[in-house]
Parts: sequence; structure tokens; C-alpha cells
Amino acid sequence: MDYVAALLPPVVMAVAFTCLIVTIVKSQGGQNKSKEDAAVDAAYARAEAAGQEPKASGA
Repeated sequence: MDYVAALLPPVVMAVAFTCLIVTIVKSQGGQNKSKEDAAVDAAYARAEAAGQEPKASGA
């Protein structure tokens, strides 16, 4: 039974990672794409109206 205890965490993490990737791929485009694009365009418009360069967030 030690081999089951040793293999269970990597298998669970692999399944969770696969589900995460599938969810990310499914959420790209489709119905949400126009809303996401509109939100980005609005943020750029606000930044330009304020006379600032839009700042990239993240890494």
C-alpha cells in the first residue's frame, strides 16, 4: 500500500493541472471575448484621457 500513498499526490496534481488547463482554454474567446476586449479598450481609453501611459500589470 505504500506505492499507492506515494503515487496518489502526483496523480491528483496531474488531474488538477489538466482540469485547470482545460478551463483556461475553454474560457478563451467565445461569449466572454467581447466583454474582455471592451474592458481592455475602456481601460486604455481612461488612461489616454488622463494623459497617462497605460501600465502593464503582472510580471
